[in-house]
Amino acid sequence: MGELVVIFSFILLIALIAFGMGGAIHKRDLAFKQRKLELEAGKGSTIGSEAAQKIETLEQRVRVLERLATDRGQDLALQIENLRGSTPPEIAPAYSIRHEETRA
Repeated sequence: MGELVVIFSFILLIALIAFGMGGAIHKRDLAFKQRKLELEAGKGSTIGSEAAQKIETLEQRVRVLERLATDRGQDLALQIENLRGSTPPEIAPAYSIRHEETRA
């Protein structure tokens, strides 16, 4: 019976050590995950301001395109060229394209 008490005590000691180490490892893992989330949150705020600026620029461009598409009484090509800041293009002479079928 004495041998059983020694074996049980040894097993209990091993279990306590294992659970203690497991708890410490788990605690460090949680701290690591928390630090990782904090760093990602900090990085996300700088990306957020850049993204907001890009979104605002794209919204302005879409507004201009919508206005150009819905203005029926004005010359669309002239407006586009004015936006580019160049002179209106010369109209190319009409030409025809011949489609020739080639058979092997």
